[in-house]
This record gives sequence, structure tokens and C-alpha cells, in this order.
Amino acid sequence: MTDIARSRLWEPTMLGAVALRNRLVMAPMTRRRAGDDGNPTALMATYYAQRAGFGMLVTEGIFPGLDGRGYPRQPGLATAAQRDAWRAVTAAVHAEGGTIVAQLMHAGRVTHPDITGTTRVLAPSAVPYDDHHRPHAGPAVRPDAMTPADIAAVVRSHADAAGRAVDAGFDGVELHAGNGYLLHQFLAPSTNRRDDGYGGSPGSRARFVAEVAEAVADSIGGDRLGVRISPGAGIQGADEPDPDDLRATYTALATRLHGLRPAYLSVIHPEIGDDLIRHLRSVTGVPLVANTGFGTITGRHDAAALTDAHLADAVAVGRPAIANPDLARRWRHDAPEAAPDRTTFYSGDARGYIDYPTLTTTP
Repeated sequence: MTDIARSRLWEPTMLGAVALRNRLVMAPMTRRRAGDDGNPTALMATYYAQRAGFGMLVTEGIFPGLDGRGYPRQPGLATAAQRDAWRAVTAAVHAEGGTIVAQLMHAGRVTHPDITGTTRVLAPSAVPYDDHHRPHAGPAVRPDAMTPADIAAVVRSHADAAGRAVDAGFDGVELHAGNGYLLHQFLAPSTNRRDDGYGGSPGSRARFVAEVAEAVADSIGGDRLGVRISPGAGIQGADEPDPDDLRATYTALATRLHGLRPAYLSVIHPEIGDDLIRHLRSVTGVPLVANTGFGTITGRHDAAALTDAHLADAVAVGRPAIANPDLARRWRHDAPEAAPDRTTFYSGDARGYIDYPTLTTTP
């Protein structure tokens, strides 16, 4: 078994221009504690600062424009007021010696006008999302297939939001191109049925994500840009069942990303060491942040093994970070973990958010 205390997991590293005190990353997790206006709150500043012992914190998905909002009380970076409110969060993290990256997430078809406050739901194609086991109710809405003008506007909204993120004090920006949200919807043949330059072939399906990444890199520098993907995960109806097509699509994306030299590629996949992930890591030529997926929680020995075997440059973990603000310390000293309370994941208040004890206050 891996010697946790001596693991490479605790070594500092650089992901592009982003400095990490260790290689343990807090994965982005929806928590829904922003105001109704999308402005971050004092609760959020406390929550992220409590977890500054991670090498890097990746925020919950932040909507870059109003049409991309996927959840009630989701935070945004669509306005100057939202940018200014984030400054308290980044300052609190930096005061604790931490590093924090803003994840930009456009929901695409996985939302509703009751959530966005806009009249249209945008998607690559007019394919509705029918699974409404989500934190809002309402019948499925048939989205609008994005026009060239829509595509240009959404690309620009990501670049503008990235600029606001850096102005707000974030150390970098991560694009969410997985889990069935808009960027993933362009990659997946089940949700992208276009026959123009943004669909119909693997390279064309990868084009939109590449253009968003290029626009963000132009805005803040490629060395502060991360891209998160979940190839083959089949989440929220973004299905990619053909392994050859899957490889071709993500190879096309990885090739475009290689030219940008982003800070890192973050991959959600149950087998980080499999041929596809090794291939994509090689093609991009940038550091890999590994997340072993949704069904299995990544444990301390799993994270150490991935870094010690050089299968990943850093490892992202989610649910353990909810109940253990000092998870890095607990893991390094092989101390016990607290269990998260699922009933409070989206409660909207301090319960199950900032009230979990640290190791020093645990009886």
C-alpha cells in the first residue's frame, strides 16, 4: 500500500502559471449558496477559505452569461457586480495561502427559462433534455439550435467572464466541457446533430469547445486556462457510445488545445491509466488533473497511487472535501474522515456547508 506521508501527492507543482502547494485539488461541486442575483456571499468566502489547504480549489460551476445559468442560487461572472462580489472570496482564500480557479459552466439545454430569466434555452441542436431529476421543476423545454450569431456571443461571454475572473483575483479559469453541459453537448453526437461547421464530424463537433478555449486564452493567457472533460461518461444525455468516434472527437480537441499550451487538462474517467486518457495527455502535452468519476469516491490511497505512478500530475476529489475542510491534512497524517450530510448539499444556508469541524476541533 502507498505510503501516504511520503507520497508525491504532497509535493508542490505548477500547472502553467498556477502554483499549487500540493497536488490535491478540490473538484468543482454545485453548492448553491450564492444570492438570487448570482452574487457570491460571505458564506462562500468562508467555505472556500476553510479549504485553502488543498493545492488548488476549483469553484462550483459559474455561469458566464445569464443564458448559461443552470441552477437557482448558482453564482455568476456575467456582471461587474458578480465580479466585485467574488473579490471577497478570492481574498479570503489567498489570505490562507490558497490557490483558487474559477470554473466557467454554461448549462446549455440543461436548464429552463425559469432559472435563466431569459426567453430562450440554447443548445447545439433542438434536442430537449427530458430528465428533470434536478433542483428545479417544470416541463422540458425545446432548446433553440444556436445560430452562428449565438455561437459567437457565447464564445465572447466566456472570454469576458474569464477576464472578470482574473480581475476578481482568481488564479486561473477552468472551462467545463464535461458532464453534459453546453460545451460537452457540442462534443457528443447525441446532442449535436448539426450539419454545418460545428457538427457532423468529430473535428467539427470539437470546434466550438476549441474556439471557446482559444478566446479565453486570448483573454487571460493559456497558462491560466484549464479544460475539464468527461469523455464517454454519458452524463445528462450527452452520450458518446462509439469508441472510435469518441477517440477521434477528443483527439481533435486535444490537438487544438496543444497549440494553446493550457495550464492543464482535467479528466473525469474511471480508468485514468487507460489508453484513451494516456493518448489525450500525450497529444495535449500539458499536465493532467485526474478525477476517477462519479460512481466511486477517490480515496487517499487512490490519489497517492495516481500521482506516485505518474499517471496524473494532480488529483481532484469532490465529496470528501464537503465534510472535511482540512482534507489534505487528514489524508497526509492518515487521520479519519467525516461523512457528508447529503440532505444539506443544497440547503442554501450554513448547515452542511461551513459547519463541518476540522481535525483540531474534532473530539
